[in-house]
Amino acid sequence: MKLITLIIFSLLFLLLLDRVASKGSVKAQAVTPPRGWNSYDSFCWTVSEEEFLHNAELVSQRLRSHGYEYVVVDYLWYRKKVPGAYPDSSGFDVIDEWGRMVPDPDRWPSSKGGKGFTEVAKKVHSMGLKFGIHVMRGISTQAVNAQTPILDTTKGGAYVEGGLAWRANDIGIKERTCTWMSHGFMSVNTELGAGRAFLRSLYEQYAEWGVDFVKHDCVFGADLDIEEISFVSEVLRKLSRPILYSLSPGTSVTPDMAKKVGNLVNMYRITGDDWDTWGDVAAHFDVSRDFAAANMIGSSSLMGKSWPDLDMLPLGWLTDPGSNEGPHRNSKLNIEEQKTQMTLWAMAKSPLMFGGDMRKLDDTTYKLITNPTILEINAFSSNNKEFPYVTGSHAPIINHHHCSSPLSCHKTKGGRSHTNSLTLMSCKETKAMGWSTETFDQDLDQVCWKDAEKQVAAFCLYKRKARMTSDEEVGYCNQCSGKTQLLATTKAAVCLGASPKQRLTSKELKRGSLSTCKRDANQMWELNTNGTIRNSYSGLCATVQALEAVPVGIRSWVATGRRGEVYLALFNLNQAKTTISTQLSNLSKVLPGVSLGVAYKCSEVWSGQACHISRDSISMDVEAHGAALLVLVSNRS
Repeated sequence: MKLITLIIFSLLFLLLLDRVASKGSVKAQAVTPPRGWNSYDSFCWTVSEEEFLHNAELVSQRLRSHGYEYVVVDYLWYRKKVPGAYPDSSGFDVIDEWGRMVPDPDRWPSSKGGKGFTEVAKKVHSMGLKFGIHVMRGISTQAVNAQTPILDTTKGGAYVEGGLAWRANDIGIKERTCTWMSHGFMSVNTELGAGRAFLRSLYEQYAEWGVDFVKHDCVFGADLDIEEISFVSEVLRKLSRPILYSLSPGTSVTPDMAKKVGNLVNMYRITGDDWDTWGDVAAHFDVSRDFAAANMIGSSSLMGKSWPDLDMLPLGWLTDPGSNEGPHRNSKLNIEEQKTQMTLWAMAKSPLMFGGDMRKLDDTTYKLITNPTILEINAFSSNNKEFPYVTGSHAPIINHHHCSSPLSCHKTKGGRSHTNSLTLMSCKETKAMGWSTETFDQDLDQVCWKDAEKQVAAFCLYKRKARMTSDEEVGYCNQCSGKTQLLATTKAAVCLGASPKQRLTSKELKRGSLSTCKRDANQMWELNTNGTIRNSYSGLCATVQALEAVPVGIRSWVATGRRGEVYLALFNLNQAKTTISTQLSNLSKVLPGVSLGVAYKCSEVWSGQACHISRDSISMDVEAHGAALLVLVSNRS
């Protein structure tokens, strides 16, 4: 009996020591690529508390057992959903007395009484999930204009230094606004004690709410603000509550730039917004290859590891970029393209953040995002990199020229599909100049682009003055008065919209679009005497350039599994079925420790069928825009 009692007391003592040793320490974060659900692809910025919690409940029921643990409210949760409010509008946000964003109580009723996201986070945690929010850079223009005081969380009350009470207008850097939300947010001067106090008050408040994940936007890539990232990382390290730190967006990101922040964060976007088009998926091959080659996958970071992020998975039931309404359509990617996206995201070990509406999660999408081999590769594989030793046999690429609209002409050359397309850039760029107005007939004028260097064919659009038919339209489109709509034809059928609701930056080139004419600032243009046309919604100007657009050809990635298996992914970026082949002996060139001369058994993940190896060679027929994912296991295993 004494021996049993002694053993029990010893165990209790060891447990107590373990708790004491771990007290104040923070569990390592993002040991594997984070996995979860984000509201943006299905709800844009308009998601409500009821819609969010319903999706969270379904994530808990259907995806939590597959490692999907974060549910994230994307941007503008503080913006009132009223006429005139849109991503870059001003004056529609809910802020507290200290200039901090708080949830819109009409969409988030549990936030009333100063509770913020506390009640939502509690409900998410009760589901066995972790709660995340999207936040913007620095401070809001609304707080700066209101000259709100700054909270000093170390002393309580307003921040005072040098005998002066500092305010929002003292710390905001108006020359450093967010490029794609210039009316909304600007950087904070982190050299000032008041600037640091404001940022500290933000993230300490998020911790008090119960936030587990912060997606920090407009501080990376083309909008890099290393000072703010560094200070926020410092604040997060000191919090008693661990918060996973994510950066977004990631246009113009290079591995060298990422190395500056890799040890400060847990994940960071390395691409622009990924939507459900094949061009967006294919654009990820080069950038993911470069980050793998730079050994950035799973490098040491903020209280754990960091992961290059290829953006959310726009699969299932979605909305349109920047829409002021909830989900209403299926993903435009066909099943082969969806398999390609899941395969590349897994092989590149990107965080997996599903974007579709969970309330309409179909079986096909569910099986894609929960495929056990995909999830195993994403979490536990190693030596992930592009595998260049593949050959393809397919119908020859034919040089051709095709114009599907006045704005988009395509030709294939040198292994890439090139596009002459309308793009957006800063109005200060000389390349934005080149537009002029010409008379078409007595009643109609044209706006024409002419390239002085003759690198791009000239084309013209028809213009008409924007007309509002109701007070509601005037209220919604408060920047439309006196502006021009640009039509593709002489009939009022389709107008030029600059897709500004996609998060454009001045250095990011996005193709314009033609859609049904409507009274929306998205389709309103201002013609300037310096030869530019400025979009009323984004504040950016249009030009026409020859862009390298969609890659073609074949690609391949390899990785090793934790049980000795070898993963070989074959990608067909062509528009026709292609046979992709390789010699398995080539694996030793990129994968250390792979046993050569040993027979392998092979299976293909998506078809579930066995694949065959003949004289060290393996070949697979891969559908257009499709992927084959091979699992090679030694017969000795």
